[in-house]
Amino acid sequence: MPSTRIPRLLAAAGLALTFVLTACSSGSDEAGESSPAAGGAFPVTIEHALGSTTLDGEPERVVTWGFGSTDAALALGVVPVAIPAQSYGGDAQGVLPWIGDRLAELGAETPAVLPNDGTDVPVEQIAAARPDVILANYSGLTREQYETLSRIAPTVAYPDEPWATPWRDVVATVGQALGRSGEADRLIADTEATIAEKAAAYPQLRGRTVAAVWDTGDTFYVYKPADSRVEFLTDLGLVSAPSVAELSTDESSFYFTLSFEEAGKLTSDILLSYADDAAAQERTLAQPWARTMGQVTDGRVAKVNGTELIAAVSPPTVLSLTWGIDAYLEALAAAAE
Repeated sequence: MPSTRIPRLLAAAGLALTFVLTACSSGSDEAGESSPAAGGAFPVTIEHALGSTTLDGEPERVVTWGFGSTDAALALGVVPVAIPAQSYGGDAQGVLPWIGDRLAELGAETPAVLPNDGTDVPVEQIAAARPDVILANYSGLTREQYETLSRIAPTVAYPDEPWATPWRDVVATVGQALGRSGEADRLIADTEATIAEKAAAYPQLRGRTVAAVWDTGDTFYVYKPADSRVEFLTDLGLVSAPSVAELSTDESSFYFTLSFEEAGKLTSDILLSYADDAAAQERTLAQPWARTMGQVTDGRVAKVNGTELIAAVSPPTVLSLTWGIDAYLEALAAAAE
């Protein structure tokens, strides 16, 4: 089933999904250890879509919500006291593999894992974590939820639209909130350099057109250039296929549905197909309608399957990008041969 990493993908799937509903780990009562913030970093005021948030001093107890903020804090060396569960791609606790890897690198225990059904905010559990700041830079907080959380601790919401903050902006804002803006800038630059270096090893991908799709069995979804998955592909040097724009509708800013009868019109050098597992993917590609697509008959399909790998770009984060990039490049290169 499709990724639940962001509600727009959940909507695209049209399927009910099971989330982690109870915290599976009790985090340490002590704030995470890290290097101190830069001198003169506070007080700081951060503007966002739901208002402005002022932090008078360096937060010691950080709670994260939504996507990406956990990754950014950990990448900057700050271990939150509580993080949201992620059932799609996560382990039994709801912890994603790159989060677990980074915690191990820092020699830290798993923080308290907050129940996360994708809509409701676990206010009582967040309050119990006694946060100094709540980072929800990539989330879908409503005005009411934001105001409730702000009564617990200063809360930083998304800068513009819900569920749409680019990973670079997440890192920059988290760095600002933690008094580590300089480190955040270096982290962004280092991550961009890693992506560029990895992509340079596959010159056959540069300038190739790509269409990213997901078939749920009932509906065929095509992702637009504004979607985080497509933005990741453009970072690798690919270009969104002109047919995506030509066939696009206004049903969402991030995807549109295409009838199976029109699938053959979705032309591109490479077709990137997402699926929860290899069996589901092969069933899709074996369908008569799929055989009307030149990419399928010519073997120009990049097959991306498995919840962890899909979660790594839904949306991409500063940790997940480098965790999954090799597998994506290999799949794309195989389709480009």
